[in-house]
Amino acid sequence: MIYVTRKAHFSASHRLFNPSFSDEKNLAVYDKCANPNGHGHNYYLEVTIAGEPDPETGYVVDLKKVKQIIEEYFVSKVDHKHLNYDVEFLKGIIPTAENIAIACWNQLAPHIRDGRLYSVRLFETQNNFVEYKGEKNG
Repeated sequence: MIYVTRKAHFSASHRLFNPSFSDEKNLAVYDKCANPNGHGHNYYLEVTIAGEPDPETGYVVDLKKVKQIIEEYFVSKVDHKHLNYDVEFLKGIIPTAENIAIACWNQLAPHIRDGRLYSVRLFETQNNFVEYKGEKNG
C-alpha cells in the first residue's frame, strides 16, 4: 500500500461557541476562542490517498487531480470565510478543528476515484492538529 499526500492552505475565521451553553460556560470551555467576534487561523491541510500504483502510469492518483478536488470542493468554500456563517456545509456545526476535518472528509471523499481517501490532517496552528480517517478506518 502506498500513501500519497497533497498539502493545501487556507485562512478562515471562526468562533467556538455552543448556543446551548451560557456565556460563562462557553468561556470556561472555549476560553478566548469564544470571543463574540471570532478569531482566525492560517490552516494547513494534508489529504492522504491510499492505494496501489497503476501499472501503466505508476501513480496511485494524479496529484494534479487531487489538488483540483481539494480546491474545488473544500478550499474554495472555506478560504477567507467565517466558518460559522459563510460555509454551508458547516451550518449548525461548532467549527472546531475536529469538526472541520470531518467536514473536509465528507466534502472530498465522494470525489476521490483513484485509490481511497485515507486521512485528512488539519493543522490549526503549528503545534495543534487533528487527523481524521473516516468512520470505517477508525
